[in-house]
Amino acid sequence: MGAQQVADRFAELYGAGPEGVWAAPGRVNLIGEHTDYNDGFVMPFALPHQVVAAVSRRTDGVLRLHSADIGGDITELRLDDLAPGGDHDWTAYPAGVVWALREAGHEITGADVHLASTVPTGAGLSSSAALEVVIALALNDLYGLGLKGWRLARLCQRAENVYVGAPTGIMDQTASACCEAGHALFLDTRDLSQQQIPFDLAARGLRLLVVDTQVKHAHSGGEYGKRRAGCEKGAALLGVDALRDIPYDGLDAALARLGDEEEVVRLVRHVVTENERVERTVALLRSGDPRAIGPVLTEGHASLRDDFRISCPELDLVVDTALAGGALGARMTGGGFGGSAIVLAEAADVETLTKSVEEAFAAAGLTAPRVFEAVPSAGARPLV
Repeated sequence: MGAQQVADRFAELYGAGPEGVWAAPGRVNLIGEHTDYNDGFVMPFALPHQVVAAVSRRTDGVLRLHSADIGGDITELRLDDLAPGGDHDWTAYPAGVVWALREAGHEITGADVHLASTVPTGAGLSSSAALEVVIALALNDLYGLGLKGWRLARLCQRAENVYVGAPTGIMDQTASACCEAGHALFLDTRDLSQQQIPFDLAARGLRLLVVDTQVKHAHSGGEYGKRRAGCEKGAALLGVDALRDIPYDGLDAALARLGDEEEVVRLVRHVVTENERVERTVALLRSGDPRAIGPVLTEGHASLRDDFRISCPELDLVVDTALAGGALGARMTGGGFGGSAIVLAEAADVETLTKSVEEAFAAAGLTAPRVFEAVPSAGARPLV
């Protein structure tokens, strides 16, 4: 999807060319699931799939939005009317970013926007965060706000949490805003410190596949919120600010203090062990041993399936089939209840593994999955 194509369509819609074109990618989370809203560690990387936005400023307090993927007419919103909870369409994401910027004291006087996306929606690849970040970056540049990537991510998170009403953490927006090509982002979600970890699997004869199960999920649904509330309850019962503060070597003692709070015990165990898995993955990649992260990914899936209980039969089928076919590791990725799984494999095994997963879905009478290679790509940036 070329910048010129999006710019040309903008001109058709609005009668003049845009002031610029920007892009923001979706992401895959290598390891570190449901740790971000617990002040923990995550390790995403950006995908080549991206949302592209052609944007121009307005001075009349109007926001006009159009999406090539949704179709239909231009949506026109007045900035003074933007308020949380009032928009339940896709337009809530870009409108929420404008609202968050204005709430933070930035003088935004309007915009015309045309969007086009190659990020699969509902696949656990952060299509909503990419949409938010591309709008934030465009307005940051056009209005000369001078905000750095992590600050844009914070504002985008506020838009999603407050305006859209989805209780997501900071990982997705930071990944879209800050990732670098050829690297995974080791992010401490408490202080937002970042380390770019080299992640060139192709140089080692490896591939990381994304398998989109085509089972849609929604972060604003109740089950995601229940998990977050359960984690917050666990932190309160243990007397800590966040589950990040429970050390891995103190996990057994912490779980014993929770007594018969079975559900909270499971949630706490996942978060604490997942933080340890992120740190272990970072150490293995730094040591130059990417094959060794395979079992760590698989451990993560078992924890998400059995303790956090957010997997689904389709995700489990991907993981089980891939491992039986010789994959080095596999796990679900994203918020859960559908979406995608990742598979770490030798390059020579990719075709066989892909065929095995597709055949397993067909045998189970399921919609064919979408399988593609995940290549660590650049974060949000201006194109024109």
